[in-house]
Amino acid sequence: MKNAMLNRRQAIALGLGSAATMALAACGGNGGAAGGGDASSIKVGLICLHDENSTYDLNFLNAFKEACATLGISEDDYMVKTNIPEGQECYDAAAELADAGCTVIFADSFGHEDYMIQAAKEFPEVQFCHATGTKAHTEGLDNYHNAFASIYEGRYLAGVAAGLKLKEMIDAGTITADKAKMGYVGAYTYAEVVSGYTSFYLGARSIVPEVTMDVTFTGSWYDETAEKEGATKLINGGCVLISQHADSMGAPTACENADVPNVSYNGSTQEACPNTFIVSSRINWAPYYEYAVNATIAGEAIDADWTGTLATGSVQLTDVNEAVAAKGTVEKIEEVKAGLEDGTIRVFDTSTFTVDGKTLDSYEADVDTDPDYTPDTEVVSDGYFHESEFRSAPYFDLKIDGIELLDTKF
Repeated sequence: MKNAMLNRRQAIALGLGSAATMALAACGGNGGAAGGGDASSIKVGLICLHDENSTYDLNFLNAFKEACATLGISEDDYMVKTNIPEGQECYDAAAELADAGCTVIFADSFGHEDYMIQAAKEFPEVQFCHATGTKAHTEGLDNYHNAFASIYEGRYLAGVAAGLKLKEMIDAGTITADKAKMGYVGAYTYAEVVSGYTSFYLGARSIVPEVTMDVTFTGSWYDETAEKEGATKLINGGCVLISQHADSMGAPTACENADVPNVSYNGSTQEACPNTFIVSSRINWAPYYEYAVNATIAGEAIDADWTGTLATGSVQLTDVNEAVAAKGTVEKIEEVKAGLEDGTIRVFDTSTFTVDGKTLDSYEADVDTDPDYTPDTEVVSDGYFHESEFRSAPYFDLKIDGIELLDTKF
């Protein structure tokens, strides 16, 4: 599992128009433009890998719209480009936005990074903000920035909800404890996905110590057929609850069809899957958009690596579907959330898991990403793995005991 290529996805659903490329234009904010000038001189752009049909991209689109509304920016005052592949097309889109006068340009997919860096070097007067990337802290460009969030905490909370559902099933005699096996549909074996499914599993295991989990991968961030087939394979293999790190309705639909409880990602699927949806975690990108735009308006530096948290409102859960969730889920989530916020609970507490039967007491992660995936930073201390503290993007890429990978070709 490599973490040089690691990141990208998260979110919820509201609804921001359609169209392959939504050309809106220009955005200001509270106060003046960069360096304290007129806010009307500030324009903002967003580059998305897919469009609103992807729950991942929809989350970014909704957050962008929300942030602009909070900042007092009208729908006519920003530019959005959707369905931009992770290739030279991203540079072209970024250059077009810069040429159109955008002062801050955001991109949402990991593979956009090198092309955003290319654009940042060509347009030094423009701020380029890239979600999920890994290179800002080593590139050393004043106008190129990475951002992510401690979504592993949201995944852990969702895992707690899953664990409570499993416990309810065990207590009711629906399953026995030795049959408490979850399934997880992942896109790739990147650290972002590994960090996510591991934290979800650890949340569930904090409630049901006997739980195990099978993970399958699709090799795509968005492939509804593959995701549905992956979930079906897991269900047929004895998994009694399914979650995912992929961007379509494939897995939730398979769960609804099979009447298997589901923890989704990027937003609630309750409307489409009322009988199986429990809860969903997501990154709320609006706080980052607001931070970056306001910093630009004020002429202040934007962090090279910005990590949103539960406290900043960047890590969120949807409403719990109490018709499916175990009784007491809402209250337990609030209890655990408080522990995460005050530091009495650590997601990757090394006393709660083992790797090859051994407690993890040291680990060098590939934080300063390079082509050879060279470990370079000690990330275990004080009894836990310090995820997203040395770089915003996740770098937890360990296979812990209790999780079985059904395939690793992706």
